[in-house]
Amino acid sequence: MTEAVPLSGGMGKLYGVSLGPGDPGLITRAAWAALQRRDAVWVYPARSGKTPSYALDIATRAGVMPPDLHTQLLFPMTHDGEKLAVAWMKAAQTVLPWLRAGRDVLFLVEGDASTYATFGHLARTLRALDADSDVHVIAGVNSFTAACADVGVPFSEQDDTVAIVPAAYGVGSVERLLPDFDTLVLMKIKPLLDDLIDWLQRRDLLSGTHFVERVGAVDERRLSGADILQLRGTKVSYLSLLIIKNPHRIRGERIKGCLKKSSAVVETEAA
Repeated sequence: MTEAVPLSGGMGKLYGVSLGPGDPGLITRAAWAALQRRDAVWVYPARSGKTPSYALDIATRAGVMPPDLHTQLLFPMTHDGEKLAVAWMKAAQTVLPWLRAGRDVLFLVEGDASTYATFGHLARTLRALDADSDVHVIAGVNSFTAACADVGVPFSEQDDTVAIVPAAYGVGSVERLLPDFDTLVLMKIKPLLDDLIDWLQRRDLLSGTHFVERVGAVDERRLSGADILQLRGTKVSYLSLLIIKNPHRIRGERIKGCLKKSSAVVETEAA
């Protein structure tokens, strides 16, 4: 990495460049165009100095090498608010001088930059440091829609209801949601996988459940139905999720939002 060279002109822009869940083929045209820029700075998240950045890996597997100016930003895997705040502040303080020097900064994000992504924390902290910060998001493919495509089930149809829930809220929370949703997507399931498998068995939901690990990566793994039982007692990647199709949901009354007016009503309004 080299030092930023001050440029003439106004403040640079920060872009959240969504790269999709892992398959380079799912990088959008907008994100691909951004990656071709050699004048922008690349930054990318990593959990620690010993853990490579998955977002950077997606870009390099797509055949795009970083520009001369690039660096990783550390975002530790912790629920400790103080530690997280320190990490977000350090990341923002790393990015801000480049922006003030007129450089555009591309923050590479796996999945979508506005969905459970570190980019939102960086953007908020940056704006707190400098209200003139100019932040943009390049939307991308989410892991759960890509996973549905891979296992061959629709994410939603017609008036289906969908819930996307971090599994850290616990089995009890998922149980309370079940009656109201046709599809449940459980994210970050690693710590609770055995408990979730037991719950799926008790609720007779295994037949409509799909486990997807590292969707789009070269080592992607998928298991469906009773095959999910073999995951008991095993370790899975942090980048794992469950798609649960709920065949037991009883739908209540639905309110139609676009009722066709009768001809008599139309004639009265016209008069």
